[in-house]
Amino acid sequence: SLSYSQIINKNMQLMFLADVVQQTGYLSLPFHRVYFEDGSVHQENLPDKRFKIPLGMRFNYFAGDKFIFKTYYRFYTDDWGLTAHTASLEIPIKLSAFLSVSPSYRFYKQTAADYFKPYEAHSGSEEFYTSNYDLGNFTSHFPGLNIRFSPVNGVFGIKRLNMVELRYGHYTRSNSLQSNIISLNLRFK
Repeated sequence: SLSYSQIINKNMQLMFLADVVQQTGYLSLPFHRVYFEDGSVHQENLPDKRFKIPLGMRFNYFAGDKFIFKTYYRFYTDDWGLTAHTASLEIPIKLSAFLSVSPSYRFYKQTAADYFKPYEAHSGSEEFYTSNYDLGNFTSHFPGLNIRFSPVNGVFGIKRLNMVELRYGHYTRSNSLQSNIISLNLRFK
């Protein structure tokens, strides 16, 4: 991993990120079944090596005391033929010295890996095969909202509990997957 960060001025920060990843070993998932066009059922079979290159960029802009614009972009490619783009925006808004809200949005798009085909589309002539839709072609959207409360005298007067954060997100994917995520983060001193 390599990163380069630059403070442009008192309001702007920029960071470049690069990774080079080599995976070697058993990369197939034994519980993923693949249904072939002839009706036979096989266990997923993928190469035992995978070379990945993710490249990213973060740009943060501090717009006064109340707003921060946090942006992120990542390009990903690997030698299995999968390429992906991720773009996200988060805008923390300080409502008071102790309360902030942060709307966010993440967009993701990927192409299918060379070894992916859907249900009953693989033939017996292929060496590697998967029907795992995480390796398929899809687009996803993930809007969310974060509320953070961190009073000086502690949350509910409990000095050791100095921050409570509630996050909600709604994830949708073009291949019909949907989820709602709620998380609670507590920070103790």
